[in-house]
Amino acid sequence: MLTSLMAIILASSQMGCSKKSSSTSTNTGSGSTITCTGTPPTFNATVLPLITARCSTNSGCHASGSTNSGGPLTNYAQINARSSNIKSQVSSGAMPQGSTLTTAEKSTIVCWINNGAINN
Repeated sequence: MLTSLMAIILASSQMGCSKKSSSTSTNTGSGSTITCTGTPPTFNATVLPLITARCSTNSGCHASGSTNSGGPLTNYAQINARSSNIKSQVSSGAMPQGSTLTTAEKSTIVCWINNGAINN
């Protein structure tokens, strides 16, 4: 058990923040693998428009005033505060509910979070 815990801690420490994304892979459990390589996605140019289109404003699920689990996801503060849960839900394919994200869309969200969820 201690060995497993140490392995998890070591693996987690290897996924630190960086300005250039290293190549990390996440198996989504749905047959696709998210790979983070190249320039990390930015919040304002790629992440916010994606979450707006697929999770909040256009879907209505996490719009302003939402009482759904996770609450509203309409700005950086809300999204950043829930980034760990968002990563888990997106990676597993549990969200968005009633729809699916492409591997590229999942990569955008997960890689942005893996790179420190910077407000840029």
